[in-house]
Amino acid sequence: MISEKLQRARDFEARYGAYIPDGERPAFHVTGTVGWINDPNGFSCYQGEYHLFYQYHPYSNNWGPMHWGHVKTRDFIRWERLPAAMAPDTDADRDGCFSGSAIELADGRQMLVYTGVYETRRADGQVESFQQQCVAFGDGVNYEKYPGNPVLDGSDLPAGGSVLDFRDPKVWQDPDGTFYMVAGNRTPDGSGAIRLFESPDGTHWSYACTLDSSRNEYGRMWECPDFFPLDGQQVMLVSPQEMTAAGLEFHAGFGSIALMGRYDPAARRFARQRIQSIDYGTDFYAPQTLQSYDGRRIMIAWMQNWATTNCQPQGTRWFGQMTLPRELSLREGRLIQNPVRELENYRGHKVSYQDLLVTGETNLSGVSGRLMDLTVTVRPVDDRPSYQAFKIHLAKDGQRETLIRYKVANSTLRLDRTHSGFPYDIVNVRDFPVRPRDGAVKIRVVMDRYSLEVFVNDGEQAASMVIYTPLSAQSVSFEVVEGAAYIDVEHYSLNFGQEDAE
Repeated sequence: MISEKLQRARDFEARYGAYIPDGERPAFHVTGTVGWINDPNGFSCYQGEYHLFYQYHPYSNNWGPMHWGHVKTRDFIRWERLPAAMAPDTDADRDGCFSGSAIELADGRQMLVYTGVYETRRADGQVESFQQQCVAFGDGVNYEKYPGNPVLDGSDLPAGGSVLDFRDPKVWQDPDGTFYMVAGNRTPDGSGAIRLFESPDGTHWSYACTLDSSRNEYGRMWECPDFFPLDGQQVMLVSPQEMTAAGLEFHAGFGSIALMGRYDPAARRFARQRIQSIDYGTDFYAPQTLQSYDGRRIMIAWMQNWATTNCQPQGTRWFGQMTLPRELSLREGRLIQNPVRELENYRGHKVSYQDLLVTGETNLSGVSGRLMDLTVTVRPVDDRPSYQAFKIHLAKDGQRETLIRYKVANSTLRLDRTHSGFPYDIVNVRDFPVRPRDGAVKIRVVMDRYSLEVFVNDGEQAASMVIYTPLSAQSVSFEVVEGAAYIDVEHYSLNFGQEDAE
């Protein structure tokens, strides 16, 4: 049964989403039908397709009472819009359907697991927001919430666990049929922890253990956990709040980190061995993964940052987008990320240059645009340092540009949108370390109108950035500062139909 509140949301998005031309949106990154989106939810396989839900407030471009929006795909590139899946319409979630996950059941239903929120006002007038875990079941379009919700609440937490910060369940099922869930929680010291729960049927859950915790070392509350095996190891993804900057590895504020180690499922013990940032750009949060039908681990995230959500271009009727889905692997102890290979099916005309000696700034024929897949390898002349910096100028029109700069002296890469056309004082610059290979650095840039995603040295680092430059800014140039360098360039336009020709 579709509630009045959910039907209202569906009617609203059907009416007003149609007024947003495709050209105002990214071509292949997920956006909401209309209004605001944030965290990806329920990224999952279901009946031969891939479903993605997301935190959704259709009625404005600002965060509001959380609904779940819904899209699906067969190739992670072309997405089909579906009606809103959930609205905050029961006692268990009356003030918001917060983040969660999804799984296909043996009987053919899809189960959504999410955080239900309800607020109460204390005697002193302060409002407290309680968080608990809920489930719903459906057919890929329509969902019925379980009448026994919540399936987990504060009484199920270990001693000292916060009932106010208990959210973002990620669920999976083992071959023996047992369901498991990880969820973020806050410990008595005020920092984050990842709790593990188990269930025989998906509706009756019990606490199993605490897998890992911040101990106020890597941020405080740990949001949006994911927990999965990868290349013989175990990976935990979390998004900490209130991170403290540490060199160029971790920036202050809202972060996303990967903890890698070993997991003993019998003892329910995770032994953390390494930790790193997931994305080094300005706009990345709340990643979630699935295992694809062909066995790949695919990750998607919200391509935005909570610190900049009040800075929105005027006149738009949507806000927030997802990253390009990425294939994950491990190499030399690092989490490796590369765009899903399906993107190559949308490549158009190819332009390439090899062993091009560059001094100063140059434009290359056939290399321009805002829908492109560009790979540049820069290397010194005669295998020795022969220049100070290398720059890629993107979305350039004489007044505006977005800059990628590699600085040789300290092997750092910089993303800079200071001149990308947005007149507000937000975080515009991010630096991060890279590892040259025999003096060479390989930089892949995927652009989709209002964003760029950078992948360094075949995915050893990734960095995401939203830009606001008018689409008329199409120029691309390459610059070597104080010296000379060789570059190899491979440029593909990306084609998504006649309406996307630029």
